[in-house]
Amino acid sequence: MNSFQQRPLGRTSLSLSIFGFGGSSVGNLYHPVAEEEASDAIDAAYGAGIRYFDVAPLYGNGLGEHRMGRDLRRYRRDSFVLSTKVGRLLEPLDPRSAEVEASSSGLPFQVVHDYGYDGVMRSMEDSLQRLGMNRVDIALIHDIDAHNHGETGQKQYFREAMAGAYPALKRMRDEGTIQAIGVGVNDWRVCQACLEEADFDCFLLAGRYTLLDQGALGTFLPACLDRGIGVIIGAPFNSGILAPDAVDGATYNDAKPTPAIFEKVRRMNQICAGHGVSTAAAALRFPLGHGAVASVLAGVRSAAQVEENIRLFDEAIPEDLWQELKHEKLIDATAPIPEQ
Repeated sequence: MNSFQQRPLGRTSLSLSIFGFGGSSVGNLYHPVAEEEASDAIDAAYGAGIRYFDVAPLYGNGLGEHRMGRDLRRYRRDSFVLSTKVGRLLEPLDPRSAEVEASSSGLPFQVVHDYGYDGVMRSMEDSLQRLGMNRVDIALIHDIDAHNHGETGQKQYFREAMAGAYPALKRMRDEGTIQAIGVGVNDWRVCQACLEEADFDCFLLAGRYTLLDQGALGTFLPACLDRGIGVIIGAPFNSGILAPDAVDGATYNDAKPTPAIFEKVRRMNQICAGHGVSTAAAALRFPLGHGAVASVLAGVRSAAQVEENIRLFDEAIPEDLWQELKHEKLIDATAPIPEQ
């Protein structure tokens, strides 16, 4: 297995490179990235054979889409797959507002959540303008989960999305302007609720089928496999604790790790080192063991990170490593093992 390989995205006509490029970092979501550094990262990914790129209006309040579109327009449009997301509209900040200074890591816009029909149609038009393209391949309803909205807000936005966003995306899919529609969230249970409610082609599940979390293995991933629905796994490093440059203070799903998680990672590090494998390499490869998973999507901020992640992805991982992780009850005993 190597990062240049492609897999079909479920029942769609699309194929994704099994290692994808997440656009959160080049959109300054967590830390500012210089223009040239962002361009170099996107170019390095394309030059290395990565052909799936994901972005969202959230990333830098539109900056991620501006950068992604600017750099990908150098390449033949049918040579890559591009996804973006809906559910957030961007409204200009008052130029007299102090918030303009606070938004210096992104563009001077504020996010307004809108999962309604008209809002999603406008969201897609705005995204195409920022990308400078006439189409995207995959559109995902973004963040209708409690991780982003709390329990009460999640219920409200979920209903709004099923009544408004889904029909809007279905119309675009039926008209052929989008090839696949789905949901991008941080909770497999929300994915499963969407699966039972509407006809989606794919899901982008962030940080919830990883070395540290296999909850999706019970019912959600088997249901996707049975129905031919593709799954993209984002945040394979669980926001940093499994990353190649993880240090003390690294987060787990954007929060401080519990002592149990910290101890689990310590034991994984020991076992991986004993097999001559980095934990980060195992983290990148693990999700691809499941037949429903089409691609693993990691956010990167520089060409050097692209190169390092590709090196990790192509690292040879002996089957004995997976078996020891199972024996030590560090991963689910039923988890499918990635091919070599």
